[in-house]
Amino acid sequence: MTEAEDAARQARVVEFAAGLEAFTAKLQEFHDSIPVSALEALMLVGEEEMDFATSLRSTIECVLADQLKPALVELRKEAAAKPPSREER
Repeated sequence: MTEAEDAARQARVVEFAAGLEAFTAKLQEFHDSIPVSALEALMLVGEEEMDFATSLRSTIECVLADQLKPALVELRKEAAAKPPSREER
């Protein structure tokens, strides 16, 4: 690969990271707009049956924490990395 090709790929990673960051923010805003049940704490420990809103909030929290945020961290690392020059390869 040429340095120009590496730079083009890195620019795409920057675009993907920005898109993922925007999506993550929208998903977080959606999560924050879902009302919190007064029984949420009991639902989360299994003492009450989980309602739809609590289940959805929990699912979004897991997706953000376990998948989207780690993916964003890795994409940002790649976006910030300096591709090796021809001499370094």
